[in-house]
Amino acid sequence: MTSTTKPISILLVDDDEINNFISIKLIKKALIYTEITACLDGSYAINELLDIQERNPEDLPDYILLDINMPIMNGWEFLDEYKRLGIDPLGKSKIFIISSSVFSNDINKAKSYDLVKDFISKPLNVDKIKELFVVEKTI
Repeated sequence: MTSTTKPISILLVDDDEINNFISIKLIKKALIYTEITACLDGSYAINELLDIQERNPEDLPDYILLDINMPIMNGWEFLDEYKRLGIDPLGKSKIFIISSSVFSNDINKAKSYDLVKDFISKPLNVDKIKELFVVEKTI
């Protein structure tokens, strides 16, 4: 890896601080060169993304890992607002739903969004993370 290699940037949107702490540790263990930002609700994440888009759209995250069930703005509301505001019109950020939901209606709803690349069941582990990013690189 050279000094010009850009780290993988990830925006983690989940209201569970303990889960975020664990997810960040696992991601850093699975993927060595990453920058991870955590947001505790969808509204805060939207504001962060709007700020980045205004400053420098090239700095939008490579990946958004999005929980569904959150207060203030849940994952579905986040996706609707993300699309409505035209954040990332070039599609730099790849969005994955990361949820403990096992309901088929949530999985099907996630797949109905063109923005969503896949639905990943919690809990995350190193193997799931590596698989996610290896599969993603081959697409």
